[in-house]
Amino acid sequence: MRTIKGPAIFLAQFAGDAPPFNSLDTIAEWAAELGFKGVQLPSWDGRLFDLAKAADSKTYCDEVKGILAKHGVALTELSTHLQGQLVAVHPAYDEAFDGFAAPEVRGNPQARQAWAVDQMMKAAKASANLGLTDHVTFSGALAWPFVYPWPQRPAGLIDTAFAELAKRWRPILDAFDEVGVNVCYEIHPGEDLHDGITFEMFLERLNGHPRCNILYDPSHFVLQQLDYLDFIDLYADRIKMFHVKDAEFNPSGRMGVYSGYQPWVDRAGRFRSLGDGQVDFAAIFSKMAANDFEGWAVLEWECCLKHPEDGAREGAEFIAAHIIRVTETAFDDFAGTGTDEAANRRILGIG
Repeated sequence: MRTIKGPAIFLAQFAGDAPPFNSLDTIAEWAAELGFKGVQLPSWDGRLFDLAKAADSKTYCDEVKGILAKHGVALTELSTHLQGQLVAVHPAYDEAFDGFAAPEVRGNPQARQAWAVDQMMKAAKASANLGLTDHVTFSGALAWPFVYPWPQRPAGLIDTAFAELAKRWRPILDAFDEVGVNVCYEIHPGEDLHDGITFEMFLERLNGHPRCNILYDPSHFVLQQLDYLDFIDLYADRIKMFHVKDAEFNPSGRMGVYSGYQPWVDRAGRFRSLGDGQVDFAAIFSKMAANDFEGWAVLEWECCLKHPEDGAREGAEFIAAHIIRVTETAFDDFAGTGTDEAANRRILGIG
């Protein structure tokens, strides 16, 4: 067993145009002052990071790590959530997702997808240049509009969608494999990889690709009413990253999982700041420690009620309190008798 690293924080929800959130130097100082030991960087936010430069220049990557080290903070991973989303977009979402892409490819789905793939290839090189071993992204979605269909899905539709999804991702996964970095898909509603079954369907079509892995975030499973503790044991070998995010699910006679198109604050299932929701983090951290998880515990703040800066401050304390410093000895070692094979055989009556 090993002790989970952390606390760390994903900076996507905090980056902004006002200090201290508008530069890597000042936001790293802010995170360190709150008690965070690591930061996860959104690769699309030019205020904090230049993905193209990181892919081409180890010198720039050393500068990034140096800025963080100055404040006693490590870089945990890069994120390409927005770019990964654009690897596979159903036409129903073309306009909604266009804003994730560079201006020059908007309105052109083929050019947008090519741009997204190139971004992923750059992320592989950048991760390697930064000395990282894991990377987080979204899978994108071709089949999501048919998740709960009426009329029923045509025969073979899902097979075709997942075959195409795997075809698009295989070259990207191969590129990450060449540099020794895992691609960790955040299992998330809205993505074709939104639960264990869909991850397995994808993995099967990739012939068990070794770089196809999971970012575990229990909040998304609370909203789906999926057993988030059993998930850890089922996919322990593929869970390489961990977002610590809370959620609650309070169904009524008027709404359930789908929540009737209501805004976040009025939904039956909604994200909450750490400690304000229903996730059993004591059990999660125990399982992660027992399963020898070697990554970081990274706060992803999303809450429909609490101010983000309060959520960050409380989150650092919450994660630090839940990280289990694993034992190097068994609690009953004091009673050990130091027996040998001959003694064991006598005890069993077979000597």
